[in-house]
Amino acid sequence: MKKLFVKYVSQNILGMVGMSLYILADTFFISKAVGSNGITALNLVLPVYNLIFAIGAMIGVGSAIRYVVEKNKGDTSGESYFFHALLWCIIISVMFILIGIFIPDRLVGLLGGDSAIINTGKNYTRIFMLFTPFFMCNYVCNAFVRNDGAPSIAMCATLFSSLFNIVFDYILMFPLGLGMEGAALATAISPIIGILICCIHFCSDKCSIKLKPTVPSVKRLFYSCQVGVSSFVAEISSGVITIVFNMIILRLAGNIGVAAYGVVANTSLVAVALFNGIAQGSQPLISDYYGRGLRKNVGSILRMAVVSSLLIAALLILFICTFAPFVTSVFNSEHDARLASYAESGLRIYFTGFIFAGINIVGSAILSAVESVKYAFAASIMRGFIAISIFAFALSAAFGMTGVWLAFPAAEFVTMFIIVKGLRKNYSNYNR
Repeated sequence: MKKLFVKYVSQNILGMVGMSLYILADTFFISKAVGSNGITALNLVLPVYNLIFAIGAMIGVGSAIRYVVEKNKGDTSGESYFFHALLWCIIISVMFILIGIFIPDRLVGLLGGDSAIINTGKNYTRIFMLFTPFFMCNYVCNAFVRNDGAPSIAMCATLFSSLFNIVFDYILMFPLGLGMEGAALATAISPIIGILICCIHFCSDKCSIKLKPTVPSVKRLFYSCQVGVSSFVAEISSGVITIVFNMIILRLAGNIGVAAYGVVANTSLVAVALFNGIAQGSQPLISDYYGRGLRKNVGSILRMAVVSSLLIAALLILFICTFAPFVTSVFNSEHDARLASYAESGLRIYFTGFIFAGINIVGSAILSAVESVKYAFAASIMRGFIAISIFAFALSAAFGMTGVWLAFPAAEFVTMFIIVKGLRKNYSNYNR
């Protein structure tokens, strides 16, 4: 069981970190090619990315969990979950495509961009929104491959698509001189690479997933999304936090403050990826043991996942406290003193929240895997929407920019009590 845990978690951590690295690559190359306006534009549209990924994660992970649980119970009706998930991703994508075609400039403006930022970011936004179906379907394919006993292929799909994005970021932005549009193209094409690699498993003899056609069912979609909601909130919370923080920071510190938050937010994506790796690596094992009624094994995996998240959180905080100036300098190509001051302080304060956020991310995924929907949903809504918004406005009013950075650890700390209560209840049940 420990070997399986290490295998699944390590490979999922590598895959999730690889996925987050292309956002960092975008930020780095854009800072070199376009400057602080480019970082600001990227940070303003980042919530749209988060929403696209969140919907794909909710449908993909939720459908994959239902598929595994029903398969282990001998229920053949779950065979159409894969096709059903892909179908709904395509249907939902139409809205994003239409916005990308007709009103990307209005979207950037709505998210807080002035005329200069709109001009910088509108084509970037248009291009990546046209590829929404591939982003969502890539998440579905990855979730099903991982849950079908092929975490190595899922990891390779994520890593190679991210590597493609990083390499072509450079090629399209600098030798070909396409600027922001080049960054958008590299990002937009990368999920296609991930889907193609997942097809290696779909075409193998070991694959038990079937592309069984079915009509779209809203009822079945919601049934899948019930257990995928924690994955949705894990992704969308970054977007909600970004929108709220951008609104507050624009008022307190202007575009330079938003650029500094872009450094903090994009760096934190790598940290979130580590915890998502633990969560998504643990989830197939827990779903499998839960479906087979092996409750003691569920408790053991749960304990290993929580301990791992605490260790990684401690290492992250130590790293950021030591190397905050270096991390900031990587994205501060114009050597702006205000940006450096805001970002260094922000990194050190913001990252203390991961001691609690790690438990919350991992705990929410585990509660979903054992169909403990009530606790998973309550914690997800608290950390992704309610607590973070309340603390952001309250603490920024009291302490300015310092209060903005404090809002994340405060919200995660409050949410942790819900997660701990849910985990203790389930953990005691599984060890009776």
